[in-house]
This record gives sequence, structure tokens and C-alpha cells, in this order.
Amino acid sequence: MNADAIVIGGGACGLMCAVQAGFLGKKVVVLEKNDKPGAKILISGGGRCNYTNMGATEEQFITQNTHFLKSAFNQWTVDDTLSFFETYGISGKEKTLGQLFPDGKNAKDVVNVFTELCADMEQQIICNIEIKEITQTDEGFRVDFEHKGKNKSIQAPKLVIATGGLPIPKMGATDFALKFARKHGLNIIETSPALVPLTITGKDEEWFAKLSGNSVYCRVSNDQISFEENILFTHWGLSGPAILQISSYWHRGETINIDLLPYQNILELLNSDRTTNGKIQLSTFLHQFYTRKFVEALEKFLPLHKTIADLSKAEMQQLEQTIHYFKVKPAGDKGYDKAEVMRGGIDTKELSSKTLESKKLPGCYFGGECVDVTGWLGGYNFQWAWASAYVIAQNI
Repeated sequence: MNADAIVIGGGACGLMCAVQAGFLGKKVVVLEKNDKPGAKILISGGGRCNYTNMGATEEQFITQNTHFLKSAFNQWTVDDTLSFFETYGISGKEKTLGQLFPDGKNAKDVVNVFTELCADMEQQIICNIEIKEITQTDEGFRVDFEHKGKNKSIQAPKLVIATGGLPIPKMGATDFALKFARKHGLNIIETSPALVPLTITGKDEEWFAKLSGNSVYCRVSNDQISFEENILFTHWGLSGPAILQISSYWHRGETINIDLLPYQNILELLNSDRTTNGKIQLSTFLHQFYTRKFVEALEKFLPLHKTIADLSKAEMQQLEQTIHYFKVKPAGDKGYDKAEVMRGGIDTKELSSKTLESKKLPGCYFGGECVDVTGWLGGYNFQWAWASAYVIAQNI
């Protein structure tokens, strides 16, 4: 079995790479561990697949070197993503914050675009494989693998590693790319779960657990960045879009700040009501902003049964601190089982920004999540997968 390139990993990056290589007349064989390609595409966005973001630039990515991304994003733009999917029957419908979903279609349709194109161009996708060994040869690379109980091998001048990161091991995620890179002397930026719910333990655990299911629109921030979206209280801590976003910038031991009423000043609102309606209780005043259950929980911090006219200066300061500067020190995160992506990965310094070829292992390319490129929530990581795949396909 011979090909122009072997692509290990049949996810977003691997599938796009096979298709783009096919457009150039290159023969590619995709080796996939799972029983079908695109496993993580299929579960993305709750099965709806947020396949890009209208505002994607290098600024929405965490990496040691954001300049590294400019070449890939210049070679394959958001407009290229839109055009590609529209050509094959998937139009985008923009939701909040530039997130683009297939209009009237879903993640299965996205995967079908790739599998049907691969079939049309006779790009082979072999599923249910286990890689046994990858050997450098005079001709390039030989990959030995097991398929349906039989040992097989394939030879090609170029090798593409697109096996993703560590999140969701039950979907087949492994550290294959990282181990392979380390074996060949490539530096790895320390990895950790990202876009992941945060856990609360200790004395505050019960308070958060009682609020499980409550969602509040907030501004969540730390010393680096802030995000404005919903947070979701859970029986083990905090989740929701704003928490997932800040988790990529959070490290164990750090405190995050939550503004429970962004764009409004709670004391200005209170003082306005005090002059006309000072006899109402603080709890009644707060009900205009939050659910009854959430207001009741705030009794831990605030004198809810006092009238707003009777609040002391210290109590008003406490109200401001609670609403606008609510401090949370998470104990940890929910780990790779619940993380959407991985932070860290193969150091971008090890790769050519123009081709994504390894500097230490010529002929080998790395793309997608295994590289130290971690996007925000909202389609950004797919845009990196498509862009890195396109760049690699041009050079294999």
C-alpha cells in the first residue's frame, strides 16, 4: 500500500487535509483509530457543529507565539471556510458572538461532506486501526498498523500527524501525537484541560451545589482577560460559556472575579429606588435581576430582609462587592473527560509557520489540536483545524 502521504487521525484536521490534498491530485490514506471518522465533529455543539467563527483571528488563540498563526490564517481564511462548505451544501447561520452553525443541517452533514469527497477522489479512510510503529525510511515513512486482526503497513514520502489532543478519552483521544513528537526530540508546551468546567470544594461547595441549574449573565475575569456570557451553577461548581472561556486562562490556585450585573451599577440602581421605593426589602429589589432561588442564596452575604432605605454604608459596600466583585477560587477542573480542547501541545517553534512541517523531522507535519494552539469557545478551534489542514495539504 503506497500513497503520497499518510494522515494519522480522521478528525477535522485529518479529513480536511485528505480532501484538500485530493483537490491537488495527491493520494492520501487516512488512518483512524475509531470505527468511523469525525467522532469529535459529530458531538461538537451538541451535534449541531459550530464549524467556524466569523470573527476568527490569531487574537482568539492561546499559544506561545500568536504570530505563528498569521501565515495559516492568511492562507485559509474564514471566507474560505464559508465558501468550502457552501460549495457542498452547508450554509452558515450566525448565532451569538459570530458563531456559525449549519443552517438546517447538523454535524453529520459536516462529516458527510468530507467522507463523500474522499470517496469521490478515492482517498482511502481506514478505520479501527492501531498504530504499531512508525519508521523513517530512505523513501520517507513506513507505518505499521493492525486492522481487523491483521498486521499491515503503508509507505509514503510524507507523514501527517492529526490525532488531536487529550480531551474526551472515551471518544478515542490519546497522547499519540505528543509521544511521537517527544520521541523525535520536539519540545512540548505543558498540556492541561481547556474550555472545561471548574470545580468548587470545601466550605463553599454546598452553597454552589444548592444553586445547581441556575444560569446568570456575567462578566468573568482574571488578571489576563474577561468574558461576558452566561455562567451555570452545577452541583460540583461552575460551568457555562463564560466559565469555559476563562478556564483556558486559569491556573490552579488562582482566583477569578465575577461581575453578576455587567453594564449596570448596583448602587446607582439602589439609590434611585431608595428615593421612591425605600420600604421594599433588598430581596425584592434584587428579584428584578435574578431568580428567586439565586436571590435567596445571596442571604449568605447580604441582609436580604432589610429595607433598602435602612441599609448602612457598610452593607451597601458589601452589596457592591457581592454583585460586582464576587470572588471564586476554584479547587480544580473537571479534567479531560469534560474538556472541549487541550491547552499546550507541540511547541510552534518546532514547526515551520508557512508549511507546518517539523524542523527536526523533515517530511512530517503536525496540525490541529496536538499543536500548541488553543482557541476560544465558539468555532475557533475548527477554524484552526481547517486552516492547518489546508496548509499541510499544499506542502505534502
